[in-house]
Amino acid sequence: MSLTIMKPGLLTTVQDLGRDGYQQQGVIVSGAMDRYALRMANLLTGNTQGMAALEVTMWGPAIQFEQASLVAICGAPFEPRINGRIVPLWRPVWVRAGEILEFGSCSSGARAYMAVAGGVDVPLVLGSRSTYLRAEIGGYEGRALLAGDVLPIGEPSSLAASYMANIEPELTASPFTAASWFIGELNRPAYHEEPLVRFVRGREYHQFTEASKEAFSSHRFRVSSQSDRMGYRLEGPDMQMDNRVELLSSAVVFGTVQVPPQGSPIILMADRQTVGGYPRIAQVASVDLPILAQVRPGDWIRFDEITLEEAEQMYSLAEQLMRRLECAIGLYLKQGGL
Repeated sequence: MSLTIMKPGLLTTVQDLGRDGYQQQGVIVSGAMDRYALRMANLLTGNTQGMAALEVTMWGPAIQFEQASLVAICGAPFEPRINGRIVPLWRPVWVRAGEILEFGSCSSGARAYMAVAGGVDVPLVLGSRSTYLRAEIGGYEGRALLAGDVLPIGEPSSLAASYMANIEPELTASPFTAASWFIGELNRPAYHEEPLVRFVRGREYHQFTEASKEAFSSHRFRVSSQSDRMGYRLEGPDMQMDNRVELLSSAVVFGTVQVPPQGSPIILMADRQTVGGYPRIAQVASVDLPILAQVRPGDWIRFDEITLEEAEQMYSLAEQLMRRLECAIGLYLKQGGL
């Protein structure tokens, strides 16, 4: 089974949940920017949550299906089409062999994830199929996809196979059939313009001036054009410390907000480095990282402080919801009905 890339889009890469376990050797985690959308797309196709899928950025690709496939697209609203018909998001879609799925640009947000039953079966590199562009490892030859690339697809799970077997006889001349059930808006991240991003205080928060701490929570910041998968550079009030000190480099994670000497914060994203020596004013709450992943250069964001206990509770509730959705999706796929 395989997919053929007819048009590559602006930046389309293979991503999973990242390359864990090697940060002590300086190997970054990488992986999907919007982990929630990736996980959900995989569950909707009968995959395990961390299987490799396609991350589509800003302007999407055109993809030909060499075999009939079960897919799901989650994330930003790209309005993908097959034969001119809009393919709905956040639900399983059975696509006939030979059809071409075409993404346009997204009306809002920045990224979508297309999972296919069986997962994108490129070689594992240090336990992950994620593409890390700077080091040219993982994914498809360590790079963004190009026209003519052929991506192998793994064997669908028994759940996906039984679901597809029940859908196929019901197709007539339709190029695809979408399930009647889907993930409702209440169970999706609250993607919207100028999001309010919640944070807990960073390790060096107390060393910043009172004016800087107040400005961080009360002013909005614009995401600079010099932003990418490694980090978002923010334009807004400068963050100043009471006394500038030299810090030893220490571990940083997805969502760490560092402040370089010039005072403009940087939010570290999926392709972040493993350690950093800049003071950390904040750490974005894990539940808001999918929202942050959908911000594009030029967009505005605001920050709202919460306690560590609140952040942990939000994370726990989000994971409980994911487990419930996983059980519900598994039941639907097992029943094989539309």
